[in-house]
Amino acid sequence: MKPAPYLSDVADGPAEAGAHWIAAKDGVRLRVAIWPKGRKGTVVIFPGRCEYVEKYGRTAAALSEKGYASAAIDWRGQGMADRLLKNPDIGHVRRFTDYQIDASAMLDLLEAQGLPKPFFLLAHSMGGCIGLRTLTGTHPFTAVTFSAPMWGILIAPKLRQLAKTLPTLAKSIGLGGQQAPTTSSALFFLETRFEDNFLTTDREMWDHMVRQARTDKRFRLGGPSLIWLAEALSETRTLAALPRPDLPALAAVGTEEKIVDPAAIPPIMEDWPGGQLVTCDNAEHELLMERKDIREQFLQSACDLFESARA
Repeated sequence: MKPAPYLSDVADGPAEAGAHWIAAKDGVRLRVAIWPKGRKGTVVIFPGRCEYVEKYGRTAAALSEKGYASAAIDWRGQGMADRLLKNPDIGHVRRFTDYQIDASAMLDLLEAQGLPKPFFLLAHSMGGCIGLRTLTGTHPFTAVTFSAPMWGILIAPKLRQLAKTLPTLAKSIGLGGQQAPTTSSALFFLETRFEDNFLTTDREMWDHMVRQARTDKRFRLGGPSLIWLAEALSETRTLAALPRPDLPALAAVGTEEKIVDPAAIPPIMEDWPGGQLVTCDNAEHELLMERKDIREQFLQSACDLFESARA
């Protein structure tokens, strides 16, 4: 473990903050940010694809005001963590379960740093897929909240058959590291107007994310590799068939969701003992970067769940 860069000027997070380099057991270098101020416990943030720890600075600040410490990770292949292909603009993972190696290394760090217990999980998008897998094994979490969890991927009907067959074919002939068709090599924020985006309806939060992406090229990532797509589709199918974890859970999704498949979320939450599903009206994918009323409502619901679990 060594100190890592943390760009506080663009994170807008709590004043008390630090980042660390850690190594996963297979040698991949990861980055973890810790915002330690809070006495009620620690909210462990599993980010989505293309994300980085600074993106959750404002979330960490809101959690700190509610009494919670927090931490976030740069998953392998994104942010300042090691990129896995010669082309660093392609999001890639060899196996989706490799993210569990990252999660384990992060949790070991938080234990070693003595972050306050209990631990709660806050998982967004791809992080929701990773988090659900984590919860099927031994884990330290007391409760979990999911933001637009990636339990299915939204694919246009005319591309669904291609998405099923092309990644497997490409992998078999050594082309699995190629970028998935219809995706771009540029970060979405840098080639899309606010009026055309499907991440947030809040202009100020959109501009904030654009500023971050322009600050450091390591915050940029384009579309996923064909292997990533094949692994993600396989993982979501596997998770849908597994028993639900036995701990309090809340999932939220916007009515204007266009990134993950919103139809995949209700069946999982309906089968989750005591699970809650919240629908956010007129919200898009980034609930924690949405309009103030939406993000405050979502975070309050999450903290209400954590408080109940603490009790």
